[in-house]
Amino acid sequence: MRRSPRHLKIACDHAGLTHFGGISFLHEFVRVLQLREFLARHLAYHRRNSDYSVSQMLLALIYPIILGLDRIETAKLLRSNGTFQYLTGLPSFPDPQTLRRFLRNAPARLREQLHRVNDRLLERFIHLPVHRSRLIFDLDSTVLTLFGHQQGAEVGYNPRYRGKRSYDPLLCLEANSSFLWDVELRRGDAGTWAGSEELLACCFLSTPSDIRELRVRADAGFGYGPVLGMLETRLAQYAVVARMIPSLKHALRGLRYEPMNLRWEIAEFEHHPHGWPHARRCIVARKRIEESDPEPTLFTLERYAYRAWHTNLPLTPDGVWHFYDGRAGMEPRIREIREDYALRKIPTHAFAANALYLEVIRFAYNLVTAFQRTCLPEQWQSLTLSKLRHRLFWLPGELTRPQNRPTLRLVNSPLIAMPAEKILHHVHRLKPLEG
Repeated sequence: MRRSPRHLKIACDHAGLTHFGGISFLHEFVRVLQLREFLARHLAYHRRNSDYSVSQMLLALIYPIILGLDRIETAKLLRSNGTFQYLTGLPSFPDPQTLRRFLRNAPARLREQLHRVNDRLLERFIHLPVHRSRLIFDLDSTVLTLFGHQQGAEVGYNPRYRGKRSYDPLLCLEANSSFLWDVELRRGDAGTWAGSEELLACCFLSTPSDIRELRVRADAGFGYGPVLGMLETRLAQYAVVARMIPSLKHALRGLRYEPMNLRWEIAEFEHHPHGWPHARRCIVARKRIEESDPEPTLFTLERYAYRAWHTNLPLTPDGVWHFYDGRAGMEPRIREIREDYALRKIPTHAFAANALYLEVIRFAYNLVTAFQRTCLPEQWQSLTLSKLRHRLFWLPGELTRPQNRPTLRLVNSPLIAMPAEKILHHVHRLKPLEG
């Protein structure tokens, strides 16, 4: 049996090692797109005595998010990682206070400019790898509990931490591509549909002109007349959960239900609540509550549990049911954005700075999603960022210079040995961002 070494000397002086060797694949994607030059052309933020350009500061915010260094303070680990800085082209890594000051002092127009950059990125990649003719927007909000004294943090709906102050951002995800189409940071006490019209207007504005059909799915928080009216004006097809207002509850008993499956019955009628300019199609499904069923979370009436949607989709009632149920894929995506993309780690006390940081998170999310969809093997395209870190971005690497040629030596892993060449082949087939 081979003996272990008895006089092993340990020295912490190897400057060529990095925990994040695999990030070089993503950075090659960034380099081929000429993303830094693209950001420099579209972002104007004039600062005096700055050691870093605006594009460098944004990349210094994005890379820690992608690598799982979720707090700005944690990102200071990259200050001593010279190999990471060399691979990503950063002259050095900014101090955490420099990053936070960048967010706090940024003018309001910087967020608007970054929002347009995000839209340009979506416009470029939404048709890759195949051309799309239909988009499906899934709308939802998520509660971010805050424990400091942030601006806009107010007591509102918070099922997990009742009475705690929070933010309540709105999110719009495109279902088939998983792109984060738009975001809007809201105060914690915002109304259920406050900001929905503005968010939808931005979503429609950034939709490519060659998209022929838009479909929208949303829960009852968006089931208000003005929101539905806006969708109809834009000729969007929608399925939105109906709010159980008195007029709808009164209609439930008189409907003629037909069996849909072993447990559920379904019906439809024209619902015209007070204040609506016209009636809208309403699909209602119900099932009998059995004694063995868990505590129901749906609306109940006389031993029945109900689901209902307002819709203008040209589908059968069963088709509307199944179309809306596809929205369940949004929940793991929101969970990924919250946990893996540091959405819960609010970096400053200023509301405007936090809104800018939310746009940075959207940019990081869409950048990784575009990289997955266009450059990674098919079996990797559905991986969460957490799994992608373990499989690719966190690969240890050593920077060497045989014959004075920089060479990154990654760990000998069968998971990356075969795909590496194909990933780089797909990356180099891309064209730079234009405009």
